[in-house]
Amino acid sequence: METFDSTKRSLFEILKDVHEGKIQLPDFQRGWIWDDTRIREIIASVAKSFPIGAIMLLETGNENVRFKTKPVEGVKLDGDVKPDLLILDGQQRITSLYQAIITNEVVTTRNEKNYEIKRWYYINMEKALDESSDLEEAIISVNEKKQITEDFGRRILLDLSKPEYEYRNLMYPVSMIDDYSVWRRGFNEYWQHDREKSMFWDKFEDRIINSFTKYMLPVIIMKKENPKEAVCQVFEKVNTGGVSLNVFELLTATFAADEFDLKTDWLKIKEAFKEYKLLARVSNTDIIQAITLLATYNKKLQQAKQDASDEKLPAVSCKRKDMLDLSLVDYKQYRDPIVQGFIKAAKILFENHIFTARDLPYLAQLIPMSAILAVIGDKIDNMGYKKKLMQWYWCGVLGELYGSANETRYALDLPQVVDWILNDGPVPKTIYDANFSPSRLHTLRTRNSAAYKGIYALLMDAETKDWLSATKMDLSTYFSESIDIHHIFPVAWCEKHGIRKADYNCIINKTPLSSRTNRIVSGDAPSKYLKRVQKHAGVSDEEFQNILKSHVLSPEFLYADDFENFFLDRKEKILQRIEKAMNKPIPRETTQLEEGVYLSEDNERNSVSRNRPLSRLVIQYRDR
Repeated sequence: METFDSTKRSLFEILKDVHEGKIQLPDFQRGWIWDDTRIREIIASVAKSFPIGAIMLLETGNENVRFKTKPVEGVKLDGDVKPDLLILDGQQRITSLYQAIITNEVVTTRNEKNYEIKRWYYINMEKALDESSDLEEAIISVNEKKQITEDFGRRILLDLSKPEYEYRNLMYPVSMIDDYSVWRRGFNEYWQHDREKSMFWDKFEDRIINSFTKYMLPVIIMKKENPKEAVCQVFEKVNTGGVSLNVFELLTATFAADEFDLKTDWLKIKEAFKEYKLLARVSNTDIIQAITLLATYNKKLQQAKQDASDEKLPAVSCKRKDMLDLSLVDYKQYRDPIVQGFIKAAKILFENHIFTARDLPYLAQLIPMSAILAVIGDKIDNMGYKKKLMQWYWCGVLGELYGSANETRYALDLPQVVDWILNDGPVPKTIYDANFSPSRLHTLRTRNSAAYKGIYALLMDAETKDWLSATKMDLSTYFSESIDIHHIFPVAWCEKHGIRKADYNCIINKTPLSSRTNRIVSGDAPSKYLKRVQKHAGVSDEEFQNILKSHVLSPEFLYADDFENFFLDRKEKILQRIEKAMNKPIPRETTQLEEGVYLSEDNERNSVSRNRPLSRLVIQYRDR
């Protein structure tokens, strides 16, 4: 079956259908944005009979592809007119030509500095007929008073504010092309039917006016039988005039056909998220994807219950096609559980020392997590259930599993994690897939890595205290004390003592500290700055030792300024904390230089010092 027709239609026929509302826009089309220069260029292209590209239209009448519609900007309709066709591609071209030619009103556009301006468009008749002149130079625009001025409007260079001024200056208004006979009569009367001027007009009409009236535009018409996914995909692929639309914008137009304002509802969701800093970067598309995940899960679950012979877990999906197929009924049904799922996820992650969107390892992981919490509900407050949930979470983060191609993993996470938590089902694939190589710690240096953020949160254990204030690092102190991750052996000291940047700058040599503490640390040796910090803190030796130990380190190596043994000791302590979070053993012999890149131990890079390879140090450490 043919899904589209390809034909040609008269430009003026199309513009008149636009004027009458027979051709309109789907409401997901963004506003008209062409500037003055591009409008003049497209007028010149039509005047020269140059191609301006095909436009793509969609037949209306398909109940499965219902969009709220709107007229082309500048069209004034009497009452509610139902369109026959919708513009998928060509909005800017059609709107520019419609406003300049048909409306007979000043065009609101923008200049090269993107300032809003109002313009009328004219054709310099003499230049248009001059063979040695480029026709583009003949297309001019004038201000809303139909004048060109200088000296801030004090001197008029060209005045076209009256028809007789247009006739005298041989400036033809583009807005009169559709009704040129009226202007022609006035032109001939002004020049008293001068034979030379009449011949001049005839030549202009033949070359320029006829170029417009006879202009044929290639048109591709998508038939109404096309599914919504095909329509939206075609629109995005041909929409070269701006940023591609996302699923949320497309659904906004779909739901608007049923008088539901999705954009307003999203603002309500954002308001509900406002007090949770961790949710600051959640997008409207994230919400749609999570709702789709939950909706398809519940539908498949219902199907499985109806078919008692089917013992498989329900299959779920939240790919683009599924999101575009989300019904308004399903959106309304699952919207609140998902919103509460995101909020519950934020609260649980707060408990695990992930406080802000900046420190969130994977925003993407919140999508399945919110759906999982929507299904489990208040049962997640069961300590054993929450422990399982966090094992799944940490395996995803430290296994670095949510960097790409996430839809398939989401679809497995929801049924598998729910079944595992509530029914002691099989271990979810995300937990099974998760691995962490000890050498990965050497390459975690910035917040660009999810694993870096995850380990940063793990370092802020329930007992972790700031060195100076001796206060626990919870939500309140995190912000009031300006907690951030800082070097333990300062950069200046490390560079002075020949420590490799790759070593002193990785997460093994970093810990969460307040900004005040970090200022006291300065660039001195640990043995020197620790005495200052303890003095300012005003605590006993034993208490200060315990505060230091809460940062997953052995104080004796700091007081001895022994970076090498500090490094190896802390690496092992961090690995033990990772093992506890993932509830999985970490083989100490594996090596991972960067995310997803593994090497054998024999090929490990030199580390800790310039003179001793890491493999020797690791072997030596294991033999101790």
